[in-house]
Amino acid sequence: MFNIEEELKKLPDTPGVYIMHDAQDAIIYIGKAVSLRKRVHQYFQASHNEGIKKAQMVKQIARFEYIITDSELEALVLECNLIKEHRPKYNTMLRDDKTYPYIRVTVGEDFPRVLFSRQQKKDKSRYFGPYTSAGAVKDTIELINKLYQLRTCNRSLPKDTGKDRPCLNYHIHQCMAPCQGYITKEEYRKRVDAAVEFLNGNYAPIMKSLEEKMQEASERLEFEKAIEYRELLGSVKQIAQKQKITHTDGEDKDIVALAADDRDAVVQVFFIRDGKLIGRDHFYVKIGNEDSKGQILNTFLKQFYSGTPFIPKEIMLQEDIEEREVLAEWLSEKRGGKVYIRVPQKGMKEKLVELAKKNAQLVLSQDREKIKREEGRTIGALKEIEKLLGLEGLNRVEAFDISNINGFETVGSMIVYEKGKPKRSDYRKFKLRSVTGPDDYASMYEVLTRRFTHGMKEQEELEDKELSKEYGSFTRFPDLIMMDGGRGQVNIALKVLEELKLNIPVSGMVKDDNHRTRGLYYNNVEIPIDRSSEGFKLITRIQDEAHRFAIEYHRSLRSKEQVHSVLDDIPGIGPARRKALMRRFQSLESIKEASLEELAGTESMNEQSARAVYEFFHKQAGQVHGGADKQAGQVHEGADMQAGNFVK
Repeated sequence: MFNIEEELKKLPDTPGVYIMHDAQDAIIYIGKAVSLRKRVHQYFQASHNEGIKKAQMVKQIARFEYIITDSELEALVLECNLIKEHRPKYNTMLRDDKTYPYIRVTVGEDFPRVLFSRQQKKDKSRYFGPYTSAGAVKDTIELINKLYQLRTCNRSLPKDTGKDRPCLNYHIHQCMAPCQGYITKEEYRKRVDAAVEFLNGNYAPIMKSLEEKMQEASERLEFEKAIEYRELLGSVKQIAQKQKITHTDGEDKDIVALAADDRDAVVQVFFIRDGKLIGRDHFYVKIGNEDSKGQILNTFLKQFYSGTPFIPKEIMLQEDIEEREVLAEWLSEKRGGKVYIRVPQKGMKEKLVELAKKNAQLVLSQDREKIKREEGRTIGALKEIEKLLGLEGLNRVEAFDISNINGFETVGSMIVYEKGKPKRSDYRKFKLRSVTGPDDYASMYEVLTRRFTHGMKEQEELEDKELSKEYGSFTRFPDLIMMDGGRGQVNIALKVLEELKLNIPVSGMVKDDNHRTRGLYYNNVEIPIDRSSEGFKLITRIQDEAHRFAIEYHRSLRSKEQVHSVLDDIPGIGPARRKALMRRFQSLESIKEASLEELAGTESMNEQSARAVYEFFHKQAGQVHGGADKQAGQVHEGADMQAGNFVK
């Protein structure tokens, strides 16, 4: 259970992005913060007012998560990417790429230009960004053009060389006039390459040159010139913030890093798709004292990518692994294209790996208590039940329940818990075939017989018994069967297992007079349980879940039966007339009590259809009344047989 008060205490005082989830685990809001601790705390302070919409959002928050970044700038770009990917309900401004400008270098031209762009297109140009300050981008482009004297015109070169006079930029020494042939293509390309190097992050030479020019201008008392250099230097520093969150290559990458202590490790995976960080996930790994980080990563990659449907082109790790070449070859075959596994040593990729490592460390340190609590609720609770019953190796538990109301549509449910957690994919429903009336023992006999007969048949069809573990819920047998009841229900299960020659422990979940769990019935002995223990809480959850699942199935059948058998089976009554009847009379009971004239006066109804409805209900009422005594006698007789045959 996510405890908001406890999780608020763990928030770091760092920049990052926070993600709010509702009770169905849907993402309802994504925001950025200079300080995650201060910003997220504000949502849950009664004195803090951000409007009606945010107040409604806060009421729906069931849990939150966050991703730390190195700067507010990175948080802002990551926020944008995640909002575009998930489109949360309460984010009013879903920003797109036009919000963030790029720097475009037209390297496909003979004499390239450095331009401002709001879009990243698939052309021969190189793109840098996106950046958060359009002003800083324009200042940087102006700076690059001044320093490297690149052209800014739209002339088609070299086709238009010499057709017109050089522009003003040539005369003020801000362009080498390639339009006049005053500079060769090779020399111009060197200047472009230097500009690209600057945009790739090699700022030191430019910043040093600007500082020197600023100092020289100041010494010559050219203060206006010195101020110009100072402002350009400030623009360079702003644009020089590393854009780790978004790459310009548009590739698909996974960033994998881990943090570990003596017993546990957390592996953090950042998912970069089309050049943008769109999400992350973390995985807990049990390790031994002798396991190195490289060994842990090696094992994780095998397990993770054997089950994931998508393989990226590049996987970046924090350190090398032994089987890197073999794994890369295996992943390339799965992907149908070359996969690269790399360990970046510098630049933006290395910083991304470091950021993933920081997030893994944060999860490991802050979620350690949560992990222990979860293990106590699940695996620890199973250990307690093992000890109570004197069993070993308890992993898979199956529980069964029967639901009916006055014998109507009796159904059975089978729920599965593995390692103390519900495995809903293995849940199964049973609609009773051979039992009529409210006979819970006979119903349970049928459900258990069908469940294990089906499983044995599937196992026979599988030559490899170990392979059967990978198949469905019927093929895999439980380590313990838990019945919703005491001696009677346990004896029914033991009878089925004896007939099928199966040896599976069976325990009953016994309730007191107030319908509360009080203990376990096992080997003809009722075993009391400490109500405050995790084992007791797990038993209660299993019992409640089995009951809930059976009731939900029964309710769905009742709903379908009411609508279908009572209305749709009447000759001449289709969907339109059924709706008209329900609109006027509001309930089936009112329709039954309506006169022929009232039915005929309903919208869409005529005399023939009204008579069909009237006769249907009045005829049924007579049949039900006449068969009531007979049904009661059958139920009574069935109860005596049930007690004699099944209860030892």
